[in-house]
Amino acid sequence: MDISTLADSVQGPVLRPGDEQYAEEVAAFNLARQHTPDVVVVARSAEDVSAAVRWAGERGLPVGVQATGHGAVVPITEGLLINTRGLDELTVDPERRTARVGAGVKWRRVLDAAAEHGLAGLCGSTSDVGVVGYTLGGGLPVLGRSYGFSSDHVRSFDVVTGDGRLHHVETGDGSELDWALRGGKGNVGVVTAMEIDLLEIETIYGGGIFWPGALAPTLLTVFAEWVETLPEDFSASIGLLRLPPLPDIPEPLRGQFTVHLRVAYIGDDAEGDRLVAPMREVAPPLIDMVGRMPYTALDRIHMDPDHPVPYEEGGILLRELGPDTIEAILDQAGPDAECPLLLVELRLMGGALAGDRADAVGGRDAAYALFAVGALMPPIADAVLPAVRRVVAGMAPWSTGGSLVNFHGIPGDDADRARPWPAPTFERLQRAKATYDPANLLRFGHAVPALDPA
Repeated sequence: MDISTLADSVQGPVLRPGDEQYAEEVAAFNLARQHTPDVVVVARSAEDVSAAVRWAGERGLPVGVQATGHGAVVPITEGLLINTRGLDELTVDPERRTARVGAGVKWRRVLDAAAEHGLAGLCGSTSDVGVVGYTLGGGLPVLGRSYGFSSDHVRSFDVVTGDGRLHHVETGDGSELDWALRGGKGNVGVVTAMEIDLLEIETIYGGGIFWPGALAPTLLTVFAEWVETLPEDFSASIGLLRLPPLPDIPEPLRGQFTVHLRVAYIGDDAEGDRLVAPMREVAPPLIDMVGRMPYTALDRIHMDPDHPVPYEEGGILLRELGPDTIEAILDQAGPDAECPLLLVELRLMGGALAGDRADAVGGRDAAYALFAVGALMPPIADAVLPAVRRVVAGMAPWSTGGSLVNFHGIPGDDADRARPWPAPTFERLQRAKATYDPANLLRFGHAVPALDPA
């Protein structure tokens, strides 16, 4: 394949298999996904992205996009990979309370830069992910019940569509691009930058509490009753956690099965303590880290891994958490289960996450998001993906039928790819795909099949 034309039209490196930087630029956070594209463009500007998309379109080559690699649900095995980590622009405007964020910027940089002005962005359970990729899937913040999805707070996008054209899209302009970019993942274009709202948040009441896993039946039952009493701006989740016996894991948790409650609240400490009291009263915890914390320290709430690992994951949305639902979860991942999964968790939805908005975000009708993930480590590696699928399938009787696209896992057939969105939203997203990427260049990741705009 002659790449000289492409190399002449972009500022960043153009790489082929065997080149010195190739392995580094294709590496994903999920080590179970090995990308092997024919060509890699390490973009340095939006113009690089435009030129790369045009070049691929002229040759009928598929296009994949990656910054941090957290969204690597399927391997990119051919065509062109555009690595956007070099699009590292970050500008905070404290007067307007906004940040302009390039496609290669992780949440950690935004949190630290915004905190200098007493401001914060709506980050999820880890600050190690890219802001843009996370937000295109809606983005589920730790303070989601207080403020909604991260995509609810986007002001504008710069996006290259399938024809190689660069567009500036203002939120609320009524365009299909604006609608599809907020929740439709990467189906209509390659976002090179976006402007987001920042909020006046310096500290929160939050953290995690760990109990022995033997208490899982009691804790899940109390949790299901407890969340019904919470105000709409109190965010909570609970996880059944099986940590490996690694030396960097705290002794009470190392190699143990535990239950992990996570909370995040914008209210004061006294009210936070009052609200958490029913869970604290269940039993003495192994570790209790809940209290006043800097917002920039939010990684300590979920304690997600901050280094690449091989894993499989999957998710489903639930409409309820009754006794039968809890029993089904315990059958798969409770104290008596032979479960190879690192984590099976429930995140409380509702509050500001609910409601009707003019965007492509799915999941606003859910009561809970269930997520399962397992590390592909011997001797359990071969058992992980079947276990993830059993957990997801086992929750079907209590499901809304949907999933969150960022937590969906490996997309399957067309019906499975449709799950993150209500049927009318999915059909509209298919039409938008046909309009803005008619050649279906962007067909890696959680891509949707195009539908005739007519």
